Amino acid sequence: MQLPTPQAAVVQAASADEARSVDALADATDVPPETVTGAVFELEEAGLVDVTERIDETITLTDEGREYAADGLPEMRLYEAALAAGADDEAVEMGRVIGQSGLEGPQVNIALSNYARKGYGAIDGGEITADPDADPESDAEASALEELVDGESDGDAETATDALELDDDTLEHLERRGLLERSESTVREATLTETGVTELMAGIETAETVGQVTPDLLTSGDWRDAEFTEYNVEADAAPVDGGSVHILRQTAERVKDTLVGMGFQEMDGPHADADFWINDCLFMPQDHPARTHWDRFALEHPTHIDHLPEDLVERVERAHREGVGEDGEGYNSPWDEDFARAIALRGHTTSLSARYLSGHQIGDLEPPQRYFSVEKVYRNDTLDPTHLLEFFQIEGWVMAENLSVRDLMGTFEEFYAQFGITDIEFKPHYNPYTEPSFELFGTHPTTGEMVEIGNSGIFREEMLEPLGVDCDVMAWGLALERLLMLMYGFEDIRDIHGTLCDLELLRETEVTY
Repeated sequence: MQLPTPQAAVVQAASADEARSVDALADATDVPPETVTGAVFELEEAGLVDVTERIDETITLTDEGREYAADGLPEMRLYEAALAAGADDEAVEMGRVIGQSGLEGPQVNIALSNYARKGYGAIDGGEITADPDADPESDAEASALEELVDGESDGDAETATDALELDDDTLEHLERRGLLERSESTVREATLTETGVTELMAGIETAETVGQVTPDLLTSGDWRDAEFTEYNVEADAAPVDGGSVHILRQTAERVKDTLVGMGFQEMDGPHADADFWINDCLFMPQDHPARTHWDRFALEHPTHIDHLPEDLVERVERAHREGVGEDGEGYNSPWDEDFARAIALRGHTTSLSARYLSGHQIGDLEPPQRYFSVEKVYRNDTLDPTHLLEFFQIEGWVMAENLSVRDLMGTFEEFYAQFGITDIEFKPHYNPYTEPSFELFGTHPTTGEMVEIGNSGIFREEMLEPLGVDCDVMAWGLALERLLMLMYGFEDIRDIHGTLCDLELLRETEVTY
């Protein structure tokens, strides 16, 4: 029997007694794995080999995982420091324990977020306690890291999941913490059939075939007499992952289409703006904790805006100092125009609402009006599954006479129904710039937990009167990423956004309309 060179080599290297993988056959024949793969499929079609496939999962430690395997998990180091400080007898000041633990930077937040989860103790009011009965030696995550490091010491950076005695929950926690990476690969194995054995015993001859048309073949005319290799058009091709629009951007465009369909117009404006537009126009007191450097990103250059509308500045300052109306009292707290001129990255897109309502952006607006934006905002938050340093906010407001909370709730119900979300719940809340105010919650489709998805209310008179608005305005700020969580069941916002995003998830998730 005559076979092309790669096929002949594979038949001679294959066995009828045991399945041999493509990689093993490639090593035995000194033929590239991709060529062996094609030959295996061709031999299967000819009935000479049987081909089986399986999915193998392997685990690789990240650099951070190796560091924790060597030095100990941050929460374990915090527990050891708490015990040394006597926190198993009485609560100890948390800063002292953190200092003794040697933890620095992001490791502090990692330790604090996992300390109570694992039952090492409690953290309350800046103090920490340690459970004397906790047993770090039985920490499943620490044990898993040790087992993976032991596997690497054998000379292989990858460890087969089947070779580990670890439960899925432990692996999932470690993967979410970025301490290990899991990967899957398709393993194909070939076994000689009875026909293949018969032909092998009868003798296999190598047929000289041409696998590619070359310029020399064409110019010499040898192509007329050449025997060309048959191609298996059903063989797997190498995957090609092209670029595509990010699921976040696709959903943002869907949100825009939905709001335009509800009669809204889109706003735009600067990402870096004066504190005056970001906070002062919203009747946010200048001594509010959220306006300190702990919660905002200030600009180093330029530090202040050159121009603000003088008449509006005067009215806003008066509202802060004295209040609005006969019963208004204001804040009776310091107000400094230089502080209002300071430039920072906007912490919410309500700064755009202030610009538009004041008439400063596109001129005076007469009711009724509906405006929205879907833009990025920036906050100095702690990274966790529901918070990022930058995210997209769905801003919106309606200006009309005699608006009520019922109108606001109805708007939300109509908006979220467009995305298949019909279980919105409302909770009373406090905002300096709206009264009444309430937060919105939706049920996470995977965990069943209530997730906060936005904040809203009716703008207060102290905000609207300085802006020159003489009617009701209802407004909201909704989180685009959390809308995605409710739509697609993501449990960690970092799966779709940032350097740790899940690329396979982004490629496979389809945004539907």
